[in-house]
Amino acid sequence: MPQSATLTWTEQIEPATASRVRALLERAKVEDGVAAVSEQAVLSLADADSSTRHLLAERAGELVGYANLVAAHDDHPAMAEVAVDPTARRTGIGTDLVRAALTEGGSGARVWAHGDLPAAKKLATGLELSTARELWQMRRSLATPQLPELELPENLIVRTYAGPIDDLEILRVNNAAFAWHPEQGGWTARDIAARRAESWFEPAGLFLAFDVADPSRLLGFHWTKQHPDAAPAGEVYVVGIDPSAQGRGLGRLLTLAGLRHLQATGSTEVLLYTEADNTAAVHTYTKLGFAPSHVDVAYALP
Repeated sequence: MPQSATLTWTEQIEPATASRVRALLERAKVEDGVAAVSEQAVLSLADADSSTRHLLAERAGELVGYANLVAAHDDHPAMAEVAVDPTARRTGIGTDLVRAALTEGGSGARVWAHGDLPAAKKLATGLELSTARELWQMRRSLATPQLPELELPENLIVRTYAGPIDDLEILRVNNAAFAWHPEQGGWTARDIAARRAESWFEPAGLFLAFDVADPSRLLGFHWTKQHPDAAPAGEVYVVGIDPSAQGRGLGRLLTLAGLRHLQATGSTEVLLYTEADNTAAVHTYTKLGFAPSHVDVAYALP
């Protein structure tokens, strides 16, 4: 019978341990065909953020499991993400990590099941968890159906990222557009800087829209992303529209500008993530040729 794992909470991970966690996450991704944790969780391994805690599961000196817990904030519950090394599965480690994370997260805490794989469904059933949230991944080919032409109204300026000078406006629009969103809302300059430092970042892939009458006030943006580990796939990474600019068709326009950029730079397929109950976003993306590909589910105690 396998030895039980020791669980240890920590607020900050040493670089050597962070490398071990990344290696575990990569092994889990190869095994499952889907990443066990989000980009935000991976970035937190190198960022001492007081809102994030890390749970390490070790057995006989080996790291066999990991959980990332973002504390509850504002009106948003705590969110956990869990990964178990493929060689250590079916030994109760996943159940122990999920139970510990939900307990630590407090009332309303949730845990993501990326891809909602059969093992995750079984674990959720065993712990009597219920579905609290669904995140859709939607995809489309950039070959067919053909992308619509980009028609820019005369009263709009669309340009690409000019550097950190744009960050304050991007943060303002992002946090206004996603005030309701547990992960995307509440960004700081550090969040943008961390992503700007990533190997996939390119200024030419971040589109900004302004009114001709006020070119200093951002109306909306579309941040695209190239996936170096899944080329030639691109991503509609973030589309944020200032609430005061809703109703002007900026979501469709900026999304299309980004899609045409991804196509021109070699992507043959593009993906995006959207909340299943965000009817307006799902409608816009469906009209642009996207269809659901897989579902991430956030489970919670009833």
